[in-house]
Amino acid sequence: MTRFIYDTATSFTGFIADSDHSLQWLFDVPGGTEPDPELLPPTDALIVEGSSTYEWLLRESDLVDHPEKWQELFGARRTFVFTTRNLPVPQGADVTFVSGPVSAVLSEIREAAEESDVWIVGGGDLAAQFYDAGALDEIAISIAPVALTSGAPLFPRRVESDRLRLVEARQVGQFARLRFLVTPS
Repeated sequence: MTRFIYDTATSFTGFIADSDHSLQWLFDVPGGTEPDPELLPPTDALIVEGSSTYEWLLRESDLVDHPEKWQELFGARRTFVFTTRNLPVPQGADVTFVSGPVSAVLSEIREAAEESDVWIVGGGDLAAQFYDAGALDEIAISIAPVALTSGAPLFPRRVESDRLRLVEARQVGQFARLRFLVTPS
């Protein structure tokens, strides 16, 4: 059965990108460029991200000019990107652009995932839209030893403790790893 998992890294002050929409602060943490293999999505997972995350990855890794890097990052995983703009696609990448609210494309994502998990890897607001649509099963957070004063919030919704159940808390290098199951309302 398909599970929808929001998996992201955050500063300990609750921001997933800085005020310039950059993730460089994350990669500056020791171990930030080489995540624990256990933390990577399964090879059959469908990836979902917002356009800011996608564009940052394209730019920072020069993925359009070096499409082989896409394979290093994502392999053959299918990727859905929420955007309202026309964006480039690295050669050989399996990218589908969608627009509108999550609720409007949720059935398309479920169908594309088949029985695989869906990993929401970029965009706190995007993950919150999955939550609003009743399609968020797990939240996995890697908390970095970094304090940012502003930026993109981890999850811009209020969620009470009766909706979250902590199932894991451990150290992974310099990161604190937390996993919560989201209980249906």
